[in-house]
Amino acid sequence: MQIKDYVRIGLDALPSPVGRIFVHPRDAQIVDLSRVKILSCGVDTVRQLYRGLIRPEVMCLFDKPGSIVDFAGQRWHSGRVSKDSGYQYKLQNADLGLILLVKNFNSKIDTVGPHLKIEVSPHAIDAFSPGRLQQRLDYYADCILTSLERNQCAVHLALDLQGWLPPSDLVSRMHCRARTHRDISGISEISWATKSSIYGRGETSMFGSASGIQLSIYNKTEQARAIDKLDYWEQVWRRRDSLDPSDPQNYNPDFDVWRIELRFHHSVIQQFASGSVDVHTGELLKTSSFADFSAHLDGLWRYGLRQFKLLARPGYFDPLWTLIRDDVRVDLPVDSLVDRTEYKRQYKTSRGFSGKNVELFLGNFVSLVARERVGAKKAFDRLKDWECWPVIRDHYSSKGMSELDIYKHIKSLLEDRHIRWGRAV
Repeated sequence: MQIKDYVRIGLDALPSPVGRIFVHPRDAQIVDLSRVKILSCGVDTVRQLYRGLIRPEVMCLFDKPGSIVDFAGQRWHSGRVSKDSGYQYKLQNADLGLILLVKNFNSKIDTVGPHLKIEVSPHAIDAFSPGRLQQRLDYYADCILTSLERNQCAVHLALDLQGWLPPSDLVSRMHCRARTHRDISGISEISWATKSSIYGRGETSMFGSASGIQLSIYNKTEQARAIDKLDYWEQVWRRRDSLDPSDPQNYNPDFDVWRIELRFHHSVIQQFASGSVDVHTGELLKTSSFADFSAHLDGLWRYGLRQFKLLARPGYFDPLWTLIRDDVRVDLPVDSLVDRTEYKRQYKTSRGFSGKNVELFLGNFVSLVARERVGAKKAFDRLKDWECWPVIRDHYSSKGMSELDIYKHIKSLLEDRHIRWGRAV
């Protein structure tokens, strides 16, 4: 079903592409968004990945985890990181706004592999143009790796606004292909694999998977205050102020700021780089760095808002979604290429060889967890945490199976092995 927009009109009651009054075309319901303040839309996080061979002298920096070390002309805090990050060690300098994650858990230290990820904080992104920032990242990467090559980037795009609150029925009105929703309220976190729910007005709602595209809607004022960064963000939000206190578009510190954030995993960026083309030349993007991809972030923003659709009613976008889709541009000092690029993701298929191996793997996986007497729920949760889960999920999705169906399939296979073979498995 094609989803339509409300009609936008200006203060003169005439149709206008920039009007803030939205009228339903059938029953003339009116939604006034004139008080919504779009404070900023920018890049909140950059993760640049690299492949290469770790220089031997670099590993000496981690001999005493928790110490301050000299590296590349700067002082850094060295340490270990949890396995969940995918890396073993880190060098962190909060003043520079950089964390260097070193030595991939799944690659041997003496081989060329994806051994470096550099995470960049908002204030570092804000301080440099994409080109200058990329030069700094490449410099630190060259100090860590030989046989260096970029290995794609991941980005988070964040829109901050006032004059809007997420509706209490946000979950039921958010239509997307994402199979996961989370609501985080205070200290509690609730996650559902096959359904969505929410209690009251949650402080944070997340849709989608961290290994794909994820939408997060949360109270940025509360989050910034909790990490003692509210002063910094208030300075960012005041940039668009006209310095006229009576201007209704000025940032108002008496009201909370809500953030709508789209997070794109590096594998999704690679899909765009492999499948999107310049409409004038027909050339693929073939980008592997943040600097090269930065001119396409407007296209990424619009794509994300088409993947996650907030509806006012069946068949119609919520006017807020229309507003931020059509009016918002990512604030970067680069010329956007959104109007000359056809954005398309190139997926790796799970058919043929891959599909056969998915089913062989699942059978062997079930045999192993049955031998260890692991329950179906725990086995399914561990499977979803694996990096290859999207391939498994998409393979069975192409056969008409949902995540719930996969879980039931695993449960059935486990029951069969337990009953037929007992502890002999």
